Amino acid sequence: MLAAAYKNLCRHSSTHRALLKCFTVSKCARNFSTTRTFDPTIREFVSRLAQKQPGFRVASKDVHVLLQPSEFYKNLLNIIRRARRRIFLSSLYIGSSETELINALDDALWRNPSLHLYLNLDYNRSTRPGPSSPILALLPLLRNHEHRVHISLFRSPKLSATMTKIVPPRFNEGWGTWHAKIYGSDDEVMISGANLNKAYFSNRQDRYLHFSGQPALADYCFSFLETVSGFSYRVLANADGPVLHWEDTSVLPWQIQSKAERVLSRFQMKHLLSCTSSEEQATSSDAVIFPVIQAGQFNIREEERTLSMLFDHLASPEHCLDQEPVVNLTSGYFGLSREYQDLILRSNVGCSIIAASPKANGFYGSGGLSGLIPEGYTLLEKRFMSAVRAASRPSPNIHLKEWERDGWTYHAKGIWLSPSVDSLPVLTLFGSTNLNSRSANLDTELSFVMATSSDDLRQKLQEEIQGLQRWAVPWRGGKRKVRWRTKAIVALVGGML
Repeated sequence: MLAAAYKNLCRHSSTHRALLKCFTVSKCARNFSTTRTFDPTIREFVSRLAQKQPGFRVASKDVHVLLQPSEFYKNLLNIIRRARRRIFLSSLYIGSSETELINALDDALWRNPSLHLYLNLDYNRSTRPGPSSPILALLPLLRNHEHRVHISLFRSPKLSATMTKIVPPRFNEGWGTWHAKIYGSDDEVMISGANLNKAYFSNRQDRYLHFSGQPALADYCFSFLETVSGFSYRVLANADGPVLHWEDTSVLPWQIQSKAERVLSRFQMKHLLSCTSSEEQATSSDAVIFPVIQAGQFNIREEERTLSMLFDHLASPEHCLDQEPVVNLTSGYFGLSREYQDLILRSNVGCSIIAASPKANGFYGSGGLSGLIPEGYTLLEKRFMSAVRAASRPSPNIHLKEWERDGWTYHAKGIWLSPSVDSLPVLTLFGSTNLNSRSANLDTELSFVMATSSDDLRQKLQEEIQGLQRWAVPWRGGKRKVRWRTKAIVALVGGML
């Protein structure tokens, strides 16, 4: 019956909004209707979110919160080495000097003749010209295992065919990128905001959550990447080097908006209608994960809707039971979209924010215009704090800090919600989103909301916050000067930061 309803929806509804209006209560919603174990602060929110998003029950013992880049890299290599059926990796790019990582993939393919490797990367970032172009590092994999290596490059359609001829490499990435960070094999998956480059393995701080023994979640992530591959370039190899092949002759690469919206909307609806859990899973699980897609260029704004639902929920006094919930928020590129800024400023919820200091910004010390990017974020932070002071909030409970550690850069992003200032987190948003205008409107993101009743997992999330706060100091941007040329550039391209 549900399958028939889904087919009928696909036949008569082509947009994300129409699909969700047509069918809002699913098997998934019924599976998560019993939310008594969750904290009262989020109980009703989890139940409502289950009507909108696919959901997966997990046991907290299978959720591993990693804290350091070195742990991320070690775990990534182990995931690859354990693979028997499939390896699926999604990132902005793979660094051209990542010999150990490429060798690990190559070794895994040689050891397991039935193993397949799937890579989803960004087109513009992976095809930068020159001998260090990331795509060149992948040629040995393609040549050694031609029919078992599947590489897809997503090209943002925001950059038209004409603009492609005008905008130079590197700058063309400003019109949007493939930004989802998913690292999995077989039935395990690690979600992060980190890319596959040496700095992210050593001294570039991010977040990393590993889910082991989760076939349903792993299948969802794999299917998501497979779906996006349907409107991406395929990379082949010949004697001269890489060959980029566009397989869908019915649509041009810079005109995929309608197809992407339709396909991704149906993908989410299909998983919303079909997500199930056994009685055993329902009994043993003490956490639930909801994937949310944000692809503003395709009119898919699940992340925005989810956060709007959350803040609206927290605004209802009956859900907070005389407590004052606290939101911890962080972004390595802090420049909240207008919608997110309004949610925070209109809310009475306390909010502690960590941004990257200029020295911890990945573009610090870069040559040319990109060297002005850290200063551009200082300008956005100044504007945010001015808006905070101008907002009519009952108390000054928004605090901005900046992260700085000698020799390190900062790339962490996400949200944690605690019922009160003295309690452990009960919910977190994690994944690829930077929570800024670029993530909302240009990049294609996949993030996750996780709610849990497990004291052990809540403690791990608290330790994650504390690990980031260890290197955070009160914001000093108010004393920094922003040059006129930086202001002019931000006025022109602020939405691309």
